[in-house]
Amino acid sequence: MIFKKAVEILISKGLKITFAESCTGGLLCKSVTDVPGASAVFPGGAVTYCNDAKISLLGVSSGTIEKYTEVSLAAASEMASGAAALFGADIAVSATGYAGPGGGTEKDPAGTVYVGVFVRGAVNAYRLYFPRADRAEVRRLCCEFAAYIVESEAERL
Repeated sequence: MIFKKAVEILISKGLKITFAESCTGGLLCKSVTDVPGASAVFPGGAVTYCNDAKISLLGVSSGTIEKYTEVSLAAASEMASGAAALFGADIAVSATGYAGPGGGTEKDPAGTVYVGVFVRGAVNAYRLYFPRADRAEVRRLCCEFAAYIVESEAERL
């Protein structure tokens, strides 16, 4: 249960968390709900696999997608902010990327994931690259990174 410690911290501090997922396809939501008691901190999440869902549900700007693509720091940031607003969460994590084996670009080959992290109005985004990971491992590693970030940010609040 990779989110066990994160959920314990969130519960102890009365914080809410949500997720906006693309390449992880619901694995972040599943991972947090694997933890007993997660309903106290997790109101829900959004799997926005296509751009229309990112735009209509999360408020990602079509201009952002046109300029930077849906797999970018900018899109990940807007996804996290949109999820926080949609679910009324203190912390929101987004994931968008190319889990592979296909897809990707020269700049962002398969194995590239952008993670956005919203914490009470402030947003940071990270570029992760797992060049030797298969699709399942890219998704798992992204979830592990998200759990680490949530633990760190929740402790700080």
